[in-house]
Amino acid sequence: MSKKIGPLDVFNLLPKTNCGKCGEDTCFAFAAKVADRKLDLEQCTPLYKEAQYEKNRGKLEVLLRPAVREIRLRSKDDEVRIGGKTVVYRHEFRYRNPTAIAISVSDTMPEDIMLSKVKKASDWEYRYIGMDLSLDLIAIRSTSNDPTKFRECVEKVSDVTHMPLVLCSFSPEVVEQGLKALKGQSPLIYAANQENWKEMSKLAKNYECPIVVSAPNDLEQLRFVTDSLMKEGIENIVLDPGTMPDEGLRDTLNNFTMLRRSAISLKDDLSGFPLLGTPISTWCEEDEESEIKAWKESYISSMLISRYADILIINSIEMWSILPIVIWRTNIYTDPVKPVTVEPGLRTFGKPDENSPVLYTTNFALTFYTVQEDVKDIDCYMLVVDTEGISVESAIAGGKLTADKVNDTIKETGIEDMVTHRKIVSPGLAARISGETEMVSGWDVLVGPKDSAGVKSFLDKRFYQET
Repeated sequence: MSKKIGPLDVFNLLPKTNCGKCGEDTCFAFAAKVADRKLDLEQCTPLYKEAQYEKNRGKLEVLLRPAVREIRLRSKDDEVRIGGKTVVYRHEFRYRNPTAIAISVSDTMPEDIMLSKVKKASDWEYRYIGMDLSLDLIAIRSTSNDPTKFRECVEKVSDVTHMPLVLCSFSPEVVEQGLKALKGQSPLIYAANQENWKEMSKLAKNYECPIVVSAPNDLEQLRFVTDSLMKEGIENIVLDPGTMPDEGLRDTLNNFTMLRRSAISLKDDLSGFPLLGTPISTWCEEDEESEIKAWKESYISSMLISRYADILIINSIEMWSILPIVIWRTNIYTDPVKPVTVEPGLRTFGKPDENSPVLYTTNFALTFYTVQEDVKDIDCYMLVVDTEGISVESAIAGGKLTADKVNDTIKETGIEDMVTHRKIVSPGLAARISGETEMVSGWDVLVGPKDSAGVKSFLDKRFYQET
C-alpha cells in the first residue's frame, strides 16, 4: 500500500494565507480535503499564480502524485478523468475515478443508425439508490481506413454529444484527420503499437492528447513501446494489454492484475498508467448470435472493472447488457468506509392523512430506496431513522437502531401531530426491539414483513383491520 498522505503533509507546503479562493475557510481545511483526494491541488490559486510558491508547488505535486497517473479526456462541454489510483485494494483507502465506459460506433455505419446510437449513449441514465448513473465516452472506430470519411464521422459525432471521444485507428493519417476535427479538445488516441509508435507519438505531442499503447497479451512489447513514448516526452499514456475472450480470458485478467500491482506495490514507472479494456472484442466471433456476444461483453466488462480497468470500450447499448456493468462499477467505486446514506427524517408517499399508516426504516440508501419503491403507491408516512448509513439487521446488531432512536425520530418529525392513531410499522428484522420501542415511545409497534415487498399486503391484513 502507498504511504497515506496526511493533512499536515499538505498544509506545511501551502501558502497558509487562508484566502478562501479554494472554497474552504482555511488552508488546513483545504489540505485535509486534498489529502483525502476530494479536492484538486490546482484549486489553490496562490500556489499556482504566485512565483514565490513555485518550489512548494513542485514538492506538493510530487507528494500527491498517484502511483497510477491521472489522465483527463476533454470535449467542448465535459471532462472525464481516468486512473489516479493509489491502492491495489479499495479497503486500503478507496478507488478514485470510476471506470469510464465508452460506447463504440464506426465510420462505416449508416449515418442515421450511428447518430442514433451516439444520442442514446449520451442520454443514457439510470437512477440507482439516489444516484444518476450514466455513460462517459464515445469511441469512434475507423473501419473504412479512409482519413476523409473518418474526419466527417468525428465531426458529426462531436456535434451531437457532450462526451469526450476516443479515436480508434492504427493509421496515423486517419487519426490526424480526426484530431483536426476536434481542435481545442483532448480525445484519447487509440492506439500506438510497435509499428506506428513514432508517428503516433508526434500526434500526441502536437495535439496534446493522451495516447493508448496496445500490445495484446505481450507485456514486454507493451513496456518497450511505453518506454519509447516516455523517452519522447509523452507522459499521458494509457495501457492496453489486450482483452482476449473465452480461452484467453485468464491471461487477460492476469495481465491487468500484474500491471496494477507492479505500478502500486513495486512502483514500476512503466506500469503506472491507466488500463484500457476492450470487451468489444467479443463481437469478433462471427458464428455467435448478437445476444451471446452482448452477454459475453457484459460479464467480461464486469470482471475487468474488478481487475483494475480504468476505461472500457464496448459495443452494446442495450439496457439489459449495460445496466449490470454500470451498477457493478458503482458498487466497486463506493467508499467502503462511508456508507451511502439518505437524510433522516419524515417522508410522505401519496396523499396521507391522519388515519394513514406510519412506517420506519434506516437511512442506509439501498434499504431506503428499496422500501421507497415498494411503498410509493401507498398513502403513508415513513420515518427514516439515522443509523449512520447501516442496514436494519446490521444496525440492530451494532446498536445503531434502538428504541430510543426510533422514539427520538418520532418526536423530532412531529408525526404525533399528523395522525390520530399511535401505531407504527417496524421492519421485520427489527422485531427484537419492538417491545422496548412500545415502552419508550408509547406507540403500538406492528412488526412488518422482513421483505418490504410484502408491506402493502401486511397493511391490508393488519393495520387497516386494527385501526
